[in-house]
Amino acid sequence: MKKCKDKMKLLLNTIGLMFSFIPLMAQQGHGPIYALATPTLGKGAASFDVAAMSMESQDQRSLMLRYLWSYGITQNLQINLSTPTLIDKIDMPPITRGNAMMPANGDIEASMYYRFFHNDFGIGKRIESTAIVGGALPAEKMRDGIRVGNSIHTALVAGYVSRTWYSWVGGGYHYYFKKDNDQIGNLLYATFALGYRPSFFQQDYPKADWRLFLESVAEFPGENISKGTTDLGGRSKKYFLGPTVLGLYGAWGISGGLLFPVYQQVTDSFEREGVRLTIHFSYWF
Repeated sequence: MKKCKDKMKLLLNTIGLMFSFIPLMAQQGHGPIYALATPTLGKGAASFDVAAMSMESQDQRSLMLRYLWSYGITQNLQINLSTPTLIDKIDMPPITRGNAMMPANGDIEASMYYRFFHNDFGIGKRIESTAIVGGALPAEKMRDGIRVGNSIHTALVAGYVSRTWYSWVGGGYHYYFKKDNDQIGNLLYATFALGYRPSFFQQDYPKADWRLFLESVAEFPGENISKGTTDLGGRSKKYFLGPTVLGLYGAWGISGGLLFPVYQQVTDSFEREGVRLTIHFSYWF
């Protein structure tokens, strides 16, 4: 009990520290946290994000800060760089993205978003599709006793956006290369998000703008390989669902939310997860 209280105190202190640096921070895109989304920055626009991520695994809870720098090369092409600060780790970390925009582990990731389809219709309505490609270098040598190699991440997402309703559906694949005969398991996943913007928040600056989301994530992590051998127990299966909120005020953004485990069927290599928590600050230049 004392250990859990200490971890919660650490989490609250870290969030408080983030609030104290709000003038230096901020989020890319007007979308969900955990689910893939289609928006890209405009040409020449840039953003800086700071996210506090926490995951629970039986009697342990992790805590990490991640920083994301994004730049719009064109209206439909965006590049990103994400770096981590690990504060508290889980002994047997889950194989997960944790956040659509950033991995939930000690990887330094560079990525590119390309919105290859965009169709406006009606007033403030559009449908669009975005492809995501990225590569990552591990900032740690070992993870759960497994040597960590470089990795690649690819994803596709399509969605509908209006002034009131938003929806996105997508999926991705994260693959780790072998490192000294060890290999982190790959991750196959799918996401869905449904968003709602109440009419009384559909106002321009200096009025605040708030959006509500229901997000879901289905994950199918593969087995880790140690010294060239693996337990062929198949993939684990996890499904998470939860509410998130996005608030915008001028060039600033704050979002946060929880994902609750709805269904889990995990192999002996992994532990069952608890609630995931993310708080996200953003600034657009």
